[in-house]
Amino acid sequence: MRVLGREVRSLPKKHKALKQEIAKVIVGQEDVINQILISIFSGGHSLLIGVPGLAKTLMVNTIAQALGLDFKRIQFTPDLMPSDILGSEILDEDRRFKFIKGPIFANIILADEINRTPPKTQAALLEAMQERAVTVAGHNYKLELPYFVLATQNPIEQEGTYPLPEAQLDRFMFAINLEYPSFQEEVDVVKATTTDLKVSVNSLFSPQEIIDFQNVIRRIPVADNVIEYAVAMVSKTRPNSDTAANLVKEYVDWGAGPRASQNLILAAKTHAATNGKFSPDAEDVQAVATSILRHRIIKNYKAEAEGVTDEAVIKSLF
Repeated sequence: MRVLGREVRSLPKKHKALKQEIAKVIVGQEDVINQILISIFSGGHSLLIGVPGLAKTLMVNTIAQALGLDFKRIQFTPDLMPSDILGSEILDEDRRFKFIKGPIFANIILADEINRTPPKTQAALLEAMQERAVTVAGHNYKLELPYFVLATQNPIEQEGTYPLPEAQLDRFMFAINLEYPSFQEEVDVVKATTTDLKVSVNSLFSPQEIIDFQNVIRRIPVADNVIEYAVAMVSKTRPNSDTAANLVKEYVDWGAGPRASQNLILAAKTHAATNGKFSPDAEDVQAVATSILRHRIIKNYKAEAEGVTDEAVIKSLF
């Protein structure tokens, strides 16, 4: 227990240094970076919803550099095939089959515009996310750990897209909304990016250190009342349950499943640890609830017509 305490104590310091390193390149977007880091340290994946040009690729690349991880970007298009991301077998000069690894074999994957590719290719990525392994031509290949997928979606264009089914959305720990920068942030971005100044990002972690931190976070104890609070919050999102909130009964068709409860507790542990606490409380659960529940609640037509937001529904659960 004493060893665990020492390891948890070192997390806030490392986390602060990591954010300072990322801030050399990325201006603002603190909430988004916080949630991506919570997701990585919890061992989950994230879905980033935002319009083009908000530095999603640069952000993930910078985070990968600061964490000392290998980074690959896959641009999803309607003609992308599963073999394009997983890899394929070729005949080498000795007439033997040789497996050439695809871009999915990295620590951090940016799946850009995941809703532009057909379900067959989406499913190939989602198998890798869930199993941390891929199967090609009957052979199973393990992916290097830590493994983190950040998928992006553009909320504006819906023509020619293949929306992710609910079962696949559920695999993402967080759905993070990316907003436009404030006036001052945009001024700072323009100042920083229109000169010839090059900024170098230092690696503060090794892959093994991140795996160790993920294991430390899983060992953090959680009081029963906090677990019950998280499970009660998730059960309130289900319109047919006895405990459903009034807003849920009126505006929600389907609520969140048990995976949401697991993710709430894991993310609350990470949120507590990075803020110097030894065990999460209800406040930590609330801090991560919006992004964990946002994509798991399916609103009805009435909610769309009356402009009831996901955030309003989730706030009514607290």
